[in-house]
Amino acid sequence: MGRTSKGMALGLLMVGAFSGSTVASGPTVTQVVGGLNSPRGVEVGADGTIYVMEAGTGGTAACGETAELGKLCFGPSGAITTVKDGVATHLVEGLTSGAAETGEAIGPSDLAIGPDGTIWFLIGGPGGGEAAAFRDGIPEGAAAGLGQLYKIGSDGTPVSVADLDAYETANNPDAQQPGNANPDSNANGLAVGAEGAAIADAGANSLLLVSPTGEISVGAVFPVVFQPAPVDPTASPVPGASPQMIPMDPTPTSVVMGPDGALYVGQLTGFPFPVGGASVFRVVPGEEPTTYATGFTNVMDIEFAPDGTLYVLEIAHDSLLAAGPDGPPAGGLWKVPAGGGTPELVTAEGIPMPGGLGIAADGTIYISTCAACPPGAGGLVSLKP
Repeated sequence: MGRTSKGMALGLLMVGAFSGSTVASGPTVTQVVGGLNSPRGVEVGADGTIYVMEAGTGGTAACGETAELGKLCFGPSGAITTVKDGVATHLVEGLTSGAAETGEAIGPSDLAIGPDGTIWFLIGGPGGGEAAAFRDGIPEGAAAGLGQLYKIGSDGTPVSVADLDAYETANNPDAQQPGNANPDSNANGLAVGAEGAAIADAGANSLLLVSPTGEISVGAVFPVVFQPAPVDPTASPVPGASPQMIPMDPTPTSVVMGPDGALYVGQLTGFPFPVGGASVFRVVPGEEPTTYATGFTNVMDIEFAPDGTLYVLEIAHDSLLAAGPDGPPAGGLWKVPAGGGTPELVTAEGIPMPGGLGIAADGTIYISTCAACPPGAGGLVSLKP
């Protein structure tokens, strides 16, 4: 099932249909638009425009082998899409995208709008122990955009602000943790403020800070923890190994700036993806992260509502290991009271394989769906808690 440490393991999620947990009642989930290609991060602008990152469909020629996803072929099929009045339109096209033979894609992963209205966005990487060396080895420079932080210039053209893959290759902030000696980058979550950008790098197990002029520093490194290994019914018993413990990467996937000025980071967790094993951390750069809320499973995105409520989106409410012949469980949405407190499950149905969420000024929540499905199967849904 792939590597057990830094990677996000979205390869577990290729499906055609869904089954999952249910709750007794919950808000109505409404389809806003369909036909998207591996949609990920979502942002809602001040004017109500919804921005969705489409990881794309890869290409057909320039290919390379990854440890986690196998063969990836690259092409300029990633996009930033705007949705307004139920109509989806490409704002930016031609962004780097890589797709596996299953159709699962990597590419544009998240977007944020700065205080001055500038749009910043990320293109992630394959994870699984890959960084700049993999990217730079793809023929014809077809993967050159991977592992980059961009902003859109006044002429509408994307401009690279920082090379995150190169930073990870040179520095590898979590190198001293078990299983993480090799550089690995998969920039997945983005927040932007007056002092620059904060990036949740799921491969690097780190929160990276990028100044407006592109200097990169480490805001936090999240620790590996040990978890019991899943039971393997084909394995021979080993005396004294009950349960066997294995290292589990934190795998931070999302970051948002909180009402108190701190950064909040959600974690997917690495293998074995334990139910209830994911947390949201509060981070003040220069200090150790503290746990703000816990008890989640495979967090993909987090966002504060205007009233200070924190919404937490799970890509698989019943764990990535719950994948079966009909696909993994649907995602789940939780809310944490303003200022902290006991999380409450909003819904665990109607949100297949979500990739990101954004919240409008009126409290409406928008969620991208089918983040790792075949081409064209993705969409955007809305709900009002």
